[in-house]
Amino acid sequence: MSRDEFPGKAGPFKTHSSLAPAKTSAMAADITIRRYQEDDKETVKEIFTMGMSEHIPSSFMHLLKQPLTQMILMVTFCALLASSKSVLLPVVGVTLLLAGAKQLVGYLFNSYIDTCLRKDLDHIQETYLENKDSCFWVAESDGRVVATVACLPAEREPGCMELKRLSVRHTHRGMGIAKALSRTVADFSRERGFPAVVLYTSVVQTDAQRLYENVGYTRVREFVIPEPIAKITNFTVIEYRL
Repeated sequence: MSRDEFPGKAGPFKTHSSLAPAKTSAMAADITIRRYQEDDKETVKEIFTMGMSEHIPSSFMHLLKQPLTQMILMVTFCALLASSKSVLLPVVGVTLLLAGAKQLVGYLFNSYIDTCLRKDLDHIQETYLENKDSCFWVAESDGRVVATVACLPAEREPGCMELKRLSVRHTHRGMGIAKALSRTVADFSRERGFPAVVLYTSVVQTDAQRLYENVGYTRVREFVIPEPIAKITNFTVIEYRL
């Protein structure tokens, strides 16, 4: 069992990267990092869902900044203004378009969350804990799960490990927990001989981007998700590598 110190904002973390069921000490006596247990499932799903839902407003703002969106709003306003000779109708029309766009963003995020739940978060034991080269951890504070992270061999980058499902409750951010979880994945990957860790985050997740860059990840590339709506809205994904 290896130990590594990792400097966080409030002091050094000590993390264990072993698969042993013993708890991992972190930052303070009331924070521990340990392997996922089946009793954690609903809390893990809640943390992930809440964390992803927080990005709906920033994604909506990203959509509004796109030239195509602005052109549609402007053309709609001008067309309604010319046809009605009144400012009220174009204002109502644009307002309805904005409301529809916000509903669309919410729908897309909820669809993504549902996909993730079906793909692996409803089956964490089978997906992450039955293979020696994958794992899922939770961070506890006073006996309550407050953060998660996972890793498994990367599908897009053969030979590399992929960090996934890193999420921290809003009430426990800024304590260095995410950094400690990132280091846990790095240690786990190194012990198993993987030369690099990769991860993917979106253009709207600016806090996550800063976190990854602060712990040593390098931005490798950006690409647009192949789905049509992502191409239209220029919703890009960023690949990082450690």
